[in-house]
Amino acid sequence: MSKSGFRSIPWPKLLVGLVAIAGVVVIATRYNDSGGGSASSTDPGLTVAVTEPATYSALARDGKILFDRNCAACHGNNASGTEFGPPLVHDIYNPAHHADESFVLAARNGVRAHHWPYGDMPPVDGVNEAQARAIATYVRELQAATGIVTQPHIM
Repeated sequence: MSKSGFRSIPWPKLLVGLVAIAGVVVIATRYNDSGGGSASSTDPGLTVAVTEPATYSALARDGKILFDRNCAACHGNNASGTEFGPPLVHDIYNPAHHADESFVLAARNGVRAHHWPYGDMPPVDGVNEAQARAIATYVRELQAATGIVTQPHIM
């Protein structure tokens, strides 16, 4: 009579298989806990303290008006974040990780959620490329005043 099940598998092979399965579970759990692989995910509702520059460039002043009109409802006053959208004055958005072009593309196409658990961002109707660049300039000047500098992106 032949044995079946675990008793027929040599214990070293069984042990290796169980360790491999446990490793896959640990990796999958950490991947999901980090928001799909992003080491920068945080809880929704995060707001940050933002330092405003003493003066804004002319383009950033225009960007602030556009930001307040089109972005602040979700991203907060001075891009500090709300329960509906992440703070843009955050290390995640340093220029080496999210170039200014990413602001233009976000306004035009929307953004699939990838760093934060807020959900997808829809396209921003009525904001053209030049306006999105002005908004990006405003956010960059807020970031600089708050101490966010270009940092290499590390995966």
